[in-house]
Amino acid sequence: MDKNIQLATVGGGCFWCTEAVFQEVKGVEKVVSGYSGGTVPGRPTYREVCSGLTGHAEVIQITFDANVISYEDILVIFMTTHDPTTLNRQGADRGTQYRSVIFYNDDTQKEIAEIVIKELAPYYDNSIVTEITQLDTFFEAEQEHQNYYREHQSQGYCSFVITPKLNKLRQLHADKLKSA
Repeated sequence: MDKNIQLATVGGGCFWCTEAVFQEVKGVEKVVSGYSGGTVPGRPTYREVCSGLTGHAEVIQITFDANVISYEDILVIFMTTHDPTTLNRQGADRGTQYRSVIFYNDDTQKEIAEIVIKELAPYYDNSIVTEITQLDTFFEAEQEHQNYYREHQSQGYCSFVITPKLNKLRQLHADKLKSA
């Protein structure tokens, strides 16, 4: 069967978390941590983005085979493995760089994002604050931020923040995982 390769770009707090989640999803070919949505010119650095002054969000860009997993399923997994109801915050990480955001590539992706948010809203006690924004530019993050969880699993942040998110993924979406 031919592949139907597509891109999804999402931000749900620290990109180390979302990267680790999607590296386990069946049909995902590649996950790249990076930055999108900023207002300053040029390529941002991690330090600049962490300052909160560039307007960029920490995001991941997911390359996936739509013949294996749909864009809708990608977004459902995204929305259910982070807290889409906290504005500019995920856990202890605070600032606009940690906002919940879906960057769409075309009108179809925008429509799907709107539908997914509407369908999931009743399952949350608080309102979903996830932004839906057209993707302008994606900047790949520095090499030390790629495959972060895989290379630093014993680090405290990974153990206490990322591992529980992966456990939630495995519980909620076992049928969508590469190991399933």
